[in-house]
Amino acid sequence: MPPRKRKAAEAVATPETGRNSRRRSGRISSSGKRSAYFEGDDNDSGSVDELADPRPRKAAKVEAKSPRRKSKAKAKKESEDELQHEDEDAYEDKDSDEAGDDDDDVVDDGDVFEEYKDAGAEESSDDDLGGNDSESEAPPVRKRGRGRPPGKKAEATPVKKKANATAKPRSATKAKVKAKAKAESEEPDTKEDSDDEDDEEENRITFIPAIKLRDTDGVDYEDTKLHKNTFLFLKDLKANNKREWLKLNDKEYRRSLKDWESFVETLTEKIIEADDTIPELPLKDVIFRIYRDIRFSNDPTPYKPHYSAAWSRTGRKGPYACYYVHVEPGKCMVGGGLWHPEAAALARLRASVDERPHRIRRVLADPAFRETFLPTAKAGSEKAAVKAFAAANKENALKTKPKGFHPDHKDIELLKLRNYTIGKKIDDADLLADDAQERIMGIIAPMVPFITFLNSVVMPDPNLDSDSDEADEADEADEADDADNADDAGDAEDGDEPDGSSDDF
Repeated sequence: MPPRKRKAAEAVATPETGRNSRRRSGRISSSGKRSAYFEGDDNDSGSVDELADPRPRKAAKVEAKSPRRKSKAKAKKESEDELQHEDEDAYEDKDSDEAGDDDDDVVDDGDVFEEYKDAGAEESSDDDLGGNDSESEAPPVRKRGRGRPPGKKAEATPVKKKANATAKPRSATKAKVKAKAKAESEEPDTKEDSDDEDDEEENRITFIPAIKLRDTDGVDYEDTKLHKNTFLFLKDLKANNKREWLKLNDKEYRRSLKDWESFVETLTEKIIEADDTIPELPLKDVIFRIYRDIRFSNDPTPYKPHYSAAWSRTGRKGPYACYYVHVEPGKCMVGGGLWHPEAAALARLRASVDERPHRIRRVLADPAFRETFLPTAKAGSEKAAVKAFAAANKENALKTKPKGFHPDHKDIELLKLRNYTIGKKIDDADLLADDAQERIMGIIAPMVPFITFLNSVVMPDPNLDSDSDEADEADEADEADDADNADDAGDAEDGDEPDGSSDDF
């Protein structure tokens, strides 16, 4: 049972006389304060208030131990620093003295272990907070150091620092780093300068002088003929086929387009007089636009360098044959017919050629038609007219016979055709003349029977069936008479007399 703790009053009243009267603590306080655990020591010089400290024993221990812990950590750090410096000194000695012994180059692990051992002994003595005098006099237990044990220590091989032969001086490296930093600092300035220049270019205003319209040279614009400035504009458009150029010359384009529209409007009235099947349609349904569809074309030019118009029962579009006028400097022409008809319309045309070939032969052999569009064909020869017509449309014709027809067909050249068109070139002066529209109508009038025949085959009218049958019967009778006359001519050549007596002559 532990002894009863005396109070402060009892300690003052009855001081102890002997050294060994009571057990005393062998702990040495690091803080310089006396222990409050035992009272009545002969050497105690503290006051009663200090002995009567109300704090518990554990708190006093902690307070006394905290400064010692700080000092132990500091001592441990200093010992590690000393070890590090000793290692560095050993490495430096190895580099400076190559002829020395190997023992001088190696740091002695035993010394390191002894230092750690002393530090451990000190820690063990400091951490021993209890016990009597006999326990303190006992030999301290060796603690294992942080290094390897002495029995298993290995020779430390110092790392020799190799001199870099290619190492550059520090001054040169610093200069290079400074130059690189300077270059990087200058790059944003260059970019900012370029951005400023771009902004200036965007904000820069360019004054383009206004393009004046061409002089008319005293020639007024008229509805029945084209003006020479219209041809000059088309010529310039072909040389400068760009959107920017047309935008700059928009006024000239508008003036030439108006001249062409007025010419077409007056020409439409004359065409309607020649062919009553042509209705009066708006200009937008007759005139072709100059804008090209370049989505599937190898030609990137955005505009057509010509004006053109087509007249049919449905205007410039539809299944009917049409009359066509093309205005282009050096390539003006007047024509008509069916250009790339649909498959059904083309099948009807080939059937007509196969079943009733005399109808198309009669149209092609017409004197007015032949003289206007087939001048190379021999007069009065249907075969020559057919041959000339097939040669004019051979560009897109089939190379072989169409499906379903015999290759030895007498009209195989007509059956191979995929276009049934005709045309006649005219000079630019014809459209600049005062009688320009009369000259155009002189070409369109012989074309009316040809356009009528094509429309009757492609889109036949109900009232034309009886007329065509009667015409076919008359044609068959004429062919029979021709055959009889040919037979009589053959008999006369053989010496036989024709029917009738010789008295008839």
